[in-house]
Amino acid sequence: MQILNHRQIQQKVKRLAIEIMERNTEENELIVAGINRNGMRFAKLIVEELRQLATAPIELTNIKINPANPIADEVSIGMSSDELNDKPILVVDDVANTGRTLFYACKPLLNMLPKKLETAVLVDRTHKSFPIKVDYYGVSLATTMRENIEVVLEGEGTYEALLK
Repeated sequence: MQILNHRQIQQKVKRLAIEIMERNTEENELIVAGINRNGMRFAKLIVEELRQLATAPIELTNIKINPANPIADEVSIGMSSDELNDKPILVVDDVANTGRTLFYACKPLLNMLPKKLETAVLVDRTHKSFPIKVDYYGVSLATTMRENIEVVLEGEGTYEALLK
C-alpha cells in the first residue's frame, strides 16, 4: 500500500527544510549527515531545499553503518572530528523503525562535542525500542512490528513510501 507518492514526498521535503531552517536561523552553518544509501538520498533532497532557503553554508556528509548488526562493523562518518566539533548536526534517515539505526549512527559523534544534534526522517514509526526522538519527520505512522516500510528515492518522478 502506498503511503506517500512522489509529489507528497517532494512536499514533505520542502516542509521539513522550512522547519529545519526555522529552528536553525541563528546557526552559521549546518552539517547534514545521511545514513547509508537511502538516508543519504533523503539527506540530499533536504540539502537541495535547505540551500535554496539558507544564507549560511549547508554541508552534506554520510554515516556508514551496518543496520542489521550495528556493532559488527565500525560506524564511520565522512567528516573529521575537527570539522564537526561545535557545529549543529542533523542526522537523516529514510525511516525510523525501532530507533536502533539512528541510535548507533550517533556513535561516532560521541567522540566529539557537536553544538547540537537533531534527527530527521521521512517516515517515523511510533514503536521505538531505543531512546531516540525524531525532531523532524514527514509522516508518523502507528504500524505493527510485522509491517515494513519501504522508501524508494531513486529515479526522477518515482519516489514513494510503501507499507508492506
